[in-house]
Amino acid sequence: MLKAVLFDMDGVIVDTEPLHRKAYFNMFNDVNIKVNEELYASFTGQSTINICKRLVDHFKLEDSPEYLVSLKRKHYKFLFENDDELALIDGVLERIKDYHANNVTLVVASSASMNGINQIFERFNLNQYFSAKFSGADLKKSKPHPEIFIKAAESTGFDKSECMVIEDSTNGIKAASAAGIYCVGFKSEHSTGQDYSLANTIVSSFEEVAYAKIAHQI
Repeated sequence: MLKAVLFDMDGVIVDTEPLHRKAYFNMFNDVNIKVNEELYASFTGQSTINICKRLVDHFKLEDSPEYLVSLKRKHYKFLFENDDELALIDGVLERIKDYHANNVTLVVASSASMNGINQIFERFNLNQYFSAKFSGADLKKSKPHPEIFIKAAESTGFDKSECMVIEDSTNGIKAASAAGIYCVGFKSEHSTGQDYSLANTIVSSFEEVAYAKIAHQI
């Protein structure tokens, strides 16, 4: 029986990808590197610091990963405040309210920074529905390591068998699978080039995971 849902944030709750993409490519220009689409797609679901560590290694940069993070966050902050592309994913608010009304514990487990998570939650008034928030940037290991989902599941007080993860990225799905938690692969227009083979089920709309439909599958 479903007792808790662990939500990824980017690509599942909100479509921040266009803003993150603009911020990353502005940062790439700042440090004069050319990142192709294949390399960029491999970053999905990873924390900013780990992405920047990879960039420093890959391009043999003299700049520190922390400096790259600061550049990227500066660009993202400007875009967050000035770009009108930011919106919740279609159907997610209805589903969050549906789970909450059925006493399902909701936790966000995102690779975004806690500051980034809080910005989104305050902008869209989501704090009222969620019992906890976990940032991969605060943990030792980033997705695809299962640490974030193990900790998120533990925070609910329920057994892993009573929890469900909703993820849209290869790395997030790998993390949920490694944590031994039922995983819904959310395949939307915003998540291209991702591998859903380890997901327990794959959906393309939130209507498919309504509480009445999914509660007894867990």
